[in-house]
Amino acid sequence: MKGVSWGLIIGVTVGVVIGVLLATVALFCVRFRKKRAQIGSSSSRRASTIPIRANGADTCTVLSDSTTGQESPRATEANGSLWLEGPKRKTVVSVSGIPKYCYKDLQKATSNFTTLIGQGAFGPVYKAQMSTGETVAVKVLATDSKQGEKEFQTEVILLGRLHHRNLVNLVGYCAEKGQHMLIYVYMTNGSLASHLYDENHEPLKWDLRINIALDVARGLEYLHDGAVPPVVHRDIKSNNILLDRSMNARVADFGLSREEMVNHHAPIRGTFGYLDPEYVSSRSFTKKSDVYSFGVLLFELIAGRNPQQGLMEYVELAAINSDGKEGWEEIVDSRIDGNCDMDELHDMATLAYKCINRISRKRPNMRDVVQALSRIVKERQNKKRRSRQFLPITIKEESTDHENVGPQTSISDDHRQDSFDSFSDLPDV
Repeated sequence: MKGVSWGLIIGVTVGVVIGVLLATVALFCVRFRKKRAQIGSSSSRRASTIPIRANGADTCTVLSDSTTGQESPRATEANGSLWLEGPKRKTVVSVSGIPKYCYKDLQKATSNFTTLIGQGAFGPVYKAQMSTGETVAVKVLATDSKQGEKEFQTEVILLGRLHHRNLVNLVGYCAEKGQHMLIYVYMTNGSLASHLYDENHEPLKWDLRINIALDVARGLEYLHDGAVPPVVHRDIKSNNILLDRSMNARVADFGLSREEMVNHHAPIRGTFGYLDPEYVSSRSFTKKSDVYSFGVLLFELIAGRNPQQGLMEYVELAAINSDGKEGWEEIVDSRIDGNCDMDELHDMATLAYKCINRISRKRPNMRDVVQALSRIVKERQNKKRRSRQFLPITIKEESTDHENVGPQTSISDDHRQDSFDSFSDLPDV
């Protein structure tokens, strides 16, 4: 009996120990599966919110191996990018969703970087013909660039989450062999500055200047009110406005962009002539600082004069003589040769002058600016529509001297159509 008691005790003890071990293992397994499920769901949410752009993807721009291979890719963090390594090949997708290009492919596409088309603070810009047939612009960070790697990373990350028809489209980047490059959709007509100041270009027509202003305003409105969190561009100027084949404008160069900030010890960043005076004095850069720069750009479009060559002094003198909607005509670009609507000119100049108010809180926001410019464009379209409607009526009225009944009926039909058009122009309720 004594032997049986000891055997029973030992058996119970061993059973309890085994039970505890099994329970512990089961608990760890449950926790491990839950954690793995959470990671998986987090990754899928991130993948659904990060836009992976396929446009401009080259042979070295491949997305995740997980869609083609048996193994799951191994992820490691390197220089702000998510590096993915599969079983047979190495691929990269930046955290922003912008594909990474190979240096050798860009070298080939630019004919060993000999197709120079521009030079900026960032560095030289080259035209590149990719193997896919796509034409792109490649900005190469100069080794002595004032912007540096931090601005390079800012632009890649920002443009990965900013998508608007009036913002430049970044299709890729390269960070290899000690080089930093940004790859954009090629903008056929170059910068706004080149059209304003290069004698080789035809002078911009007045209607086109207003349309460009509206395009830029919509791009800024998106940055301020549509992006989450909002973005302040900080370097709006004619050199950073690019024009596509159809002369639609897009805002470019986001190297200085960030959220609103107040830093009394930060160095002043931006371009002389476009800088908000309140920012210079307080180091407080807000959305209204962009509004000020945009106001300068509006006057640049009106006058065809560079802000770094006395534009604002020119504007202030004109403002002294302006009275309500009169007086701004003296600053109009002489290359327009008087071919502009005076009402549109004064409305646009009045709006620009509100934007450059030295007190930031008195400046309009970009949503108000877009609405004001849209009204100018809409009123111009209405004028053109009315002028087209009056022309056939005049012809038919003249024909009534020779015909008695038919033309009168035609005129009545035109008036009926005019009435229908006027109702169709009304906003939906």
